[in-house]
Amino acid sequence: MAQCVSTFWFGWRAGSLGRIACFVLFLGVAGCTTGKIEEPQPSQQEPVTEPPTQTLPGSPVTSEELTEPTEDKVKVALLLPLSGGSAKLGEALLHGAEMALFDIADNRFTLLVKDTGDTPDGARAATESAITEGARLILGPLFGPQVSAAGPSARTAGVPMVSFSTDLGVAGNGVWVMGILPRIQVERVVGYAASQGLRRIAVLAPANPYGDAVVNALYESATKTGAAIGQIQRYAPDAADLSPEVKALGSGMDAVFLPEGGNRVRVLAPLLAYHDIDPAQVKLLGTALWDDPTLGLEPTLVGGWFAAPDPGPWTDFSKRYRELYVDAPPRLATIGYDATALAAVLGRAASGADFSPATLTQANGYSGIDGIFRLTADGGVQRGLAVLEVRREGPVVIDPAPKSFEQIGF
Repeated sequence: MAQCVSTFWFGWRAGSLGRIACFVLFLGVAGCTTGKIEEPQPSQQEPVTEPPTQTLPGSPVTSEELTEPTEDKVKVALLLPLSGGSAKLGEALLHGAEMALFDIADNRFTLLVKDTGDTPDGARAATESAITEGARLILGPLFGPQVSAAGPSARTAGVPMVSFSTDLGVAGNGVWVMGILPRIQVERVVGYAASQGLRRIAVLAPANPYGDAVVNALYESATKTGAAIGQIQRYAPDAADLSPEVKALGSGMDAVFLPEGGNRVRVLAPLLAYHDIDPAQVKLLGTALWDDPTLGLEPTLVGGWFAAPDPGPWTDFSKRYRELYVDAPPRLATIGYDATALAAVLGRAASGADFSPATLTQANGYSGIDGIFRLTADGGVQRGLAVLEVRREGPVVIDPAPKSFEQIGF
């Protein structure tokens, strides 16, 4: 099968017909025909304090236009927390979506932006509003409880929902989660560690839902990778002294999994060394929370491994984002881009927009800024991640992300 090769591309591969339609994205592109973005409707929570820095070409959809025949229009809803405590993150996801809309969408494509606030009720109301206005696909919402609240309305209306959550418990029956799931990160880095002879893995994880997801994923990964999960120590997320848990890890392990990021892992790593778990002898493993260029300033973390999207496309994306919005994007902004790019690609098909489950979950998957991904029949997502090593100057790829799902045996 032929492949599309470029520095930056989003591909749609129609596996059932053996064809590939590739849409090349050079992020500096200009002069494109673009879709439309409708102004978000505020929720009942506090208003957005700052308007988007930049709007896209084209006029907003008017109420009069919404009453016209819609055969040629492709309406996709984008549900984001644009008010409340998560407004800054919602705005970044919106900016990522705007960038994809400019790069890929044609002039039939309309993005209906809806504010969910931070609440489940806000997400439910936004979903019902989007359905009333004719949305054929819903992107978002962001948080698991919001997806749980909004999903039934989407299912009843037969409108697919591709959320940004990582909570598999809210997925299925027409609702997908597109976040970078903990189990994908765990399986990737544990599989790589096992291939390097590091099979005996201990775990030091917070006693919260995220820690639960990581520990469960470790057990699942062990059967696939040949790793053996040893001592597991859990701790209260707000615990001040973790010395007892670190001591209880004992000895005899090849690696210790630390599913924490930021200041917490900067404290944990030297604590392990203090209690004779030498990072020169015992490999430290982590999740995409380690995707932090400053982490290598902690000497005991240097040499640790974690799984995350390949940083090359992210570097290009963040550079362009800063040029457009005069701000550094959070890492999650790429999910807004990739989800909107997926919708725009499927919306401009020659035979007409196709957001059916069969197309969304087609076997060869899609390729975006965060690498290859494939929505699955159970509402989950599979992704091809790279393995990176923490270095003083920043993370470095030591095992590249796969370019196809055939490479990783899915």
